[in-house]
Amino acid sequence: MSSQSTPAPQPPDAAGAPGTAPLLVLLDPAAKAADGEAVRIARDVLAGGADVKVVLPESAAELDRVLSHRGRRRPVVVGSDLALQRVVQALHQQGELAAGPVGLVPVGSGREVAIARSLGVPVEPVAAARAVLAGVPRQLGLLLDDGDGVVLGEVRIPGRRQAHPSGWRSLWAKLITAEQVEHLGEQLRIEADGRELGGGGRPPRLVALRLPVGAEAAEVLVRAAGAGRTLLRVRASQVTVAGPAFGYEADGCPAGPVPARTWTAHPAAWRLVLPAA
Repeated sequence: MSSQSTPAPQPPDAAGAPGTAPLLVLLDPAAKAADGEAVRIARDVLAGGADVKVVLPESAAELDRVLSHRGRRRPVVVGSDLALQRVVQALHQQGELAAGPVGLVPVGSGREVAIARSLGVPVEPVAAARAVLAGVPRQLGLLLDDGDGVVLGEVRIPGRRQAHPSGWRSLWAKLITAEQVEHLGEQLRIEADGRELGGGGRPPRLVALRLPVGAEAAEVLVRAAGAGRTLLRVRASQVTVAGPAFGYEADGCPAGPVPARTWTAHPAAWRLVLPAA
């Protein structure tokens, strides 16, 4: 892990603003390898407006360590949605998620920054870095599963396989085969706030859940098996899926297999610095 500290003058009358607080800039190694120029631009803009310490955590253990020793510095992620999720997960496990806002400069394309885009974060590095410096913290929600896993975007069960790095593709193939995608969902039992979904003797086939921005409860989409493939949409604070051991995707990453999993909505769990407008 490499690090550097770049102090910048701070006006005394703006000490409470997100941009003037000292920052811990967390560079995602994958983003630096994929688009080093965007990472450099983001780092330079941030260093020009705040006292920054730049780190490149290369493992989960290093990420945990730098976050636990950040002091007053506010974490700023420079990387993909996955990098943001890892930081939010680490802060949650440390019991520090509510301690202060997180900043984000997205680096990536397409699905790699889909969550950032949906939350209103600029995807251009200069605009995103300026938003970190001059933006305002906004309270956001997330889903938390019973294995203490954080979900910022969407859960899909069993869902279509999405475009991932090759290592993820092979892992997903081990978790759930094409035959399981066809038939496993028909055996799953879904409960939303204790009420079983499906009905009419037609068990659910595909399930997706997410916590929309500003919502108090999760949005649950269930597609029934059989002809017509009826789509059911409900809201619930807690969703449980059970059945034969199943794999799923959380924020686009494969997880499982598990015999059951419960997700609970936490509407105001963390804060993200977003453009003031």
